[in-house]
Amino acid sequence: MRPITRRVLVGFALVCLGLLALGALPSFLGTGDPYYLTATPTEADGPAVNATNLTERRYPYLTTAVETGRSEPYRRGPVGLKEAFTHSPFDEHEGLVARNPDARRDDGVLVQVDDQRYLVTVTR
Repeated sequence: MRPITRRVLVGFALVCLGLLALGALPSFLGTGDPYYLTATPTEADGPAVNATNLTERRYPYLTTAVETGRSEPYRRGPVGLKEAFTHSPFDEHEGLVARNPDARRDDGVLVQVDDQRYLVTVTR
């Protein structure tokens, strides 16, 4: 094998291993206090995000919060590396606001699932 070909293959293998490590590494980088997405039943009026047909694949923290009251914990990375590669409750909160900006409240987002309304917030 020619030296240039060997270098290209080794370089390609290192890039592949690096990308694989970045995909697995963020789950090990969690530090600090955990963040949760909480869903509190409410009787508040006004516009709400219709979350009846939102899937668990797209909104895993929201669906868990609606079912149990609080999602699984999420810990931020030490230097912001984790946030670039993982899905977080902050992403879901902003996604809900993007679906209906009028549903934003001072302390969260008003969400309606079937006939029940929830105030969804990111808490520590």
